[in-house]
Amino acid sequence: MKRKIKIGFGERIFDVVNVLITSSLTLIILIPLLSILFASLSDPVEVMRHQGLFLFPKGINFGAYIAVSKNPSIISGYLNTIFIVVVGTSINIVLTLIGAYVLSRKNTLLVRPITLMIVFTMYFQGGTIPFYLVVRNVGLDNSIWALIFPVAISTFNLIIMRTAMVGVPESLPESAMIDGAGHVRILFQIMMPLVQATVAVLLLYYAVAHWNAWFNAMIFLRNRRLYPLQLILREIIIHNNAQMMMGNVTVDEQGFIGETIRYATIVVATIPILCIYPFLQRYFVKGVMIGALKG
Repeated sequence: MKRKIKIGFGERIFDVVNVLITSSLTLIILIPLLSILFASLSDPVEVMRHQGLFLFPKGINFGAYIAVSKNPSIISGYLNTIFIVVVGTSINIVLTLIGAYVLSRKNTLLVRPITLMIVFTMYFQGGTIPFYLVVRNVGLDNSIWALIFPVAISTFNLIIMRTAMVGVPESLPESAMIDGAGHVRILFQIMMPLVQATVAVLLLYYAVAHWNAWFNAMIFLRNRRLYPLQLILREIIIHNNAQMMMGNVTVDEQGFIGETIRYATIVVATIPILCIYPFLQRYFVKGVMIGALKG
């Protein structure tokens, strides 16, 4: 007969407080998101009359999303951002894996001084002007590659990956090397599957960073056809240019108020990342904890 575990009064209080805090944090996060979503679906006239948060749509109207879908700047920004995220994240992960593998091997020449120099870059940087001059002098100015190559590797993410690889038993790569495997095969067929949780977390980190990036695009790009989505969104929100928001819509559709279109643009720019996160969530805690506990 199984014996029931008795839960003490203190544990019950802890559970209640934990649920209350978690529920409060969830509401703090969800309410602004839902308010923007409901505002984008509301009638433009009601949006202008309303003050405060939207707890439900005020007259369902998809006109803002139709106007956004017809805006060529937003469509080109979406395509540019998708290219930057896919290509940039792929380069990020490959270089991070290679760098972490080299730094995690004990027999690497001068591994400690190299690691210290890499960590140094986390705390001391040259600044915006030297960064711009370097990117311009290597010929990346006004190119979409200026948003990919200069941020091809993150020191913070490199250290997380390196820490995860240090936790892999040394006997595994040594055994593979004895069997004739080279470093490339050891990295991608042995080390990478063993640190897949960390790889998944860094994929999310890099992808979100590329998706939200706008500052480098602002200083490097002058061709509007190369603008990423976030830079287009920044112009729409800050400059409040109603004509730019509406794009090539008809005269009848220009009755839509720019405020509603701004909300719709924010929703369109946010949904892809929200859809990706649930697929990587199960790796998140494990991948981060590996980097936090082992050193």
